[in-house]
Amino acid sequence: MRKLMLNIRELTGRRLLTGQAVGTVAFAIVLAFLLVCLASPRAYADVGVVLNESLDSSIDRITGTGHSAVYFSRICAESPVKLRLCRPGEQGSVMSNYINIGEDQPFEWNVAPLNVYLYGVEDSRHRTIFGSFKLKHVLEERYRQRYLSAYCNGPSCTTSLKAEWREMVAATFIRSIYIFVVDTTVEQDKELIAEFNDAPNKNHFNGVTWNCADFTRHLINTYFPHAANPDYVNDFGMTTPKAVARSFTHFALRQPELNFRVMHFAQVPGTIKRSSEVRAGTEQLYHSKKFLIPMAIFADYELPAVAATYMLTGRFNPEREFERHPAMVKNTTHIRQQLDADSPDEQARSAGTSSQWKEYRRTLDSIVEEAIQDGIISNHKELDHFFKHFDDAGTPVVDEDGASWMEIVENGRSIRVGLSADNTFSQGSDPQLAYKLLLSRTQYVLKSPKHRRETMLEFKQDWTTLQRASAKNAVTFARNFIPGKDRHYTPISNGDDD
Repeated sequence: MRKLMLNIRELTGRRLLTGQAVGTVAFAIVLAFLLVCLASPRAYADVGVVLNESLDSSIDRITGTGHSAVYFSRICAESPVKLRLCRPGEQGSVMSNYINIGEDQPFEWNVAPLNVYLYGVEDSRHRTIFGSFKLKHVLEERYRQRYLSAYCNGPSCTTSLKAEWREMVAATFIRSIYIFVVDTTVEQDKELIAEFNDAPNKNHFNGVTWNCADFTRHLINTYFPHAANPDYVNDFGMTTPKAVARSFTHFALRQPELNFRVMHFAQVPGTIKRSSEVRAGTEQLYHSKKFLIPMAIFADYELPAVAATYMLTGRFNPEREFERHPAMVKNTTHIRQQLDADSPDEQARSAGTSSQWKEYRRTLDSIVEEAIQDGIISNHKELDHFFKHFDDAGTPVVDEDGASWMEIVENGRSIRVGLSADNTFSQGSDPQLAYKLLLSRTQYVLKSPKHRRETMLEFKQDWTTLQRASAKNAVTFARNFIPGKDRHYTPISNGDDD
């Protein structure tokens, strides 16, 4: 580059230039500019409020508040308790605090690589297409050995299922996740790294005055003062994850330069109970029968006030914000660009339209009928119960690269099937069992409500995989149908064209 610039100076320093020399100078200047741009690191990164859906466990079963954390695209984990700037190729991290992380020291927060947090593995190509507690525990142990060896040695950490570091491994196994994202500068990221690396990391969690939402609020406000705020009216004096997400969204929309967008990661289909939409305090009273009926009997005067407060000030729908401000996600790992929020075509590309999803459902019905006729499955109910039987019969394992497999002994012989996005049809994976798994998964996605359904971008990738499976199993309808193009099915040879 230096030599190129010297040549430019030499040419421009002459008194007279020929037409060819002028063209050479212009070309050299443009080339130098492009090389500088390509060599420069990205000028911005991202920070986001992570809104985790509610689990049917502990106090969350009553409150429905879910969990809050923070996403970074340029800050990575030097260790679970120390931050650094990401290196080229790294996808960022998620930082969170809990009541009891469970490690040998009472840390307030841990930070985990983004893909590990979402899928349990570092490479998104190995993300699993089926989730169960058996597989999640295998991924948790892998994470403990790789990342927590210096912090997790006692029984309360290594074997206790109450140790909440486990929630930072394959979080999409247990719930759906929304991330509300804006741009940051490298200076802001460096300041946050310095603040948290220098401050004592000691737990002082308090459900009322310093919970996960308070932690997220403090961290976000370090970047943008007063951007995230509690809603004491709707949440009865506490800070909740939904209030932080709502206030941050409103702040970001008032600042167009922040490039606000939303990512959605649906809970992985499988045997784990489905998570629930997060709710504010008054919203929980308004929607939940277990609270609404007692209030109607014993607090009938207060009930209209609760309903009015929620309707006027507490309404916020994460799924709707995702549909309005979808983020372009490549391989479901990292934000690449913001989709045009005003373009219905771009919104449909990410979230999908009702007619698109309806067309896929109609097509799947025909695919299932053909699979029954060909003897691949016995009836429709087999798909409804496949996940449970599959999980009960199999033993999940994760190989050295991070790819997941299910090993099953059937009729005295051992078979295995790939559970990761990139190994379902690799060598050694049983094609017919893989096809049943994909049929069950596809049926689950298409029957799910919006907040439990993956994006249209992700589903189209799954659909392509299903078509590959149909080719291996001689199912003609699946491998020849392209929604939006092929409205009718014309039978062709049933030979395997793989």
